[in-house]
Amino acid sequence: MIVYGTALLAACHLLGIFLGDLLGHALGVKTNVGGVGIAMLLLIFARLYMAKRNFLPKLTELGVEYWGAMYIPVVVAMAAQQDVVAALRGGPVALLSAFGAVLVCACAIALINRTERGPVVAETTPARHDNVLLTEAE
Repeated sequence: MIVYGTALLAACHLLGIFLGDLLGHALGVKTNVGGVGIAMLLLIFARLYMAKRNFLPKLTELGVEYWGAMYIPVVVAMAAQQDVVAALRGGPVALLSAFGAVLVCACAIALINRTERGPVVAETTPARHDNVLLTEAE
């Protein structure tokens, strides 16, 4: 069922928040460090693990796909709550880490694009998907 995908997300979220709190405590800050990101990585790894071993029914996979699609708006909403001015007052470390993260992501994307070799297709055809909720009735 789709609800099982939501239950898997909830378990990953709780574990991610716990690990984020542990990471923050280990770094000496009194806040959660990367809990939502850790939760999303746990969800991705759990989905891949379960799919590889055929433990993931199609409807459960749809629930996981739904929450994976909702991840970006949730992160944007959470980032909007952050106090950017206080982070910038903290020193140049915030700016350096932001520029460093953008630079690393840009280099990784460029490397992936250069190493990816796909077949050249002269005529484009519409992409088919395997999502049963999105297929058109024929």
